[in-house]
Amino acid sequence: MFKKNKHGIQVKTPEQVAKMRAAGLVVGRTLELLRSSVGPGLTPLDLDVIAEKAIRDAGAIPSFKGYQGFPATICASVNEEVVHGIPTDQRKLREGDVISIDCGAILDGWHGDSAITVPVGEVDPALIELMRVTEESMWRGIAALRVGGHLSDIGFQVEKYVRSQGRYGIPQEYGGHGIGTEMHMDPWVANHGRPGRGPRFEPGMCFAIEPMVNLGTDRTRVLGDDWTVVTVDGKASAHFEHSVAVTENGPLVLTAIDGGASRFGELAAPSGEQA
Repeated sequence: MFKKNKHGIQVKTPEQVAKMRAAGLVVGRTLELLRSSVGPGLTPLDLDVIAEKAIRDAGAIPSFKGYQGFPATICASVNEEVVHGIPTDQRKLREGDVISIDCGAILDGWHGDSAITVPVGEVDPALIELMRVTEESMWRGIAALRVGGHLSDIGFQVEKYVRSQGRYGIPQEYGGHGIGTEMHMDPWVANHGRPGRGPRFEPGMCFAIEPMVNLGTDRTRVLGDDWTVVTVDGKASAHFEHSVAVTENGPLVLTAIDGGASRFGELAAPSGEQA
């Protein structure tokens, strides 16, 4: 029922990609709701409650909650927290913070996964630039998802752009992944490396592309909760992610409301689907 290529990468039919698009839209709409909700005085736990309600109201299931013991619907990583921050009510958001929100949902057995970093009120221009660089590097990586291209082209484009913009840290041990009937599937997708290596892209392959970029060092450590990853120098980090399908006509961004059209022009969508 679920085809895999010789490298063990799941290859979806157009109908299955359409189901992933539906799951992706649940995530995309939830993140837009969370983006508009962020503000001083809220806690990450407040945002988690909003996210869970939005996902369940859409008929989907939060994919993070209970995953390997993770206790929440979203990962909420503030300032120096890189990824996997556990939402609690112990830390209120303050003017000048940045918060990375990672969200996943399961609809009809298919997964969507996406992340954004959001400023809390007015923030330091250096943080605005960090977010811009990180998000743009994600789009550069997404643009590499062309039939016949290689897996390593993604990380090459991400790293190439980040390095061209200044002295930023790219954590080497974290990256993207395949996605489909499971949230994390083969292959792992690095945010660095040389081009032209690894499996070739085929229509129906789906990947979560997610650069994490630090304002300082690339070195990180995991806190005592065994989840939250922080920068060792205490400087801020940003994180952006989209789930993307490879099609004959270029990448279809499953978790973007417009399918990525605002960045790539008209994208071919699965049968019956308007990007």
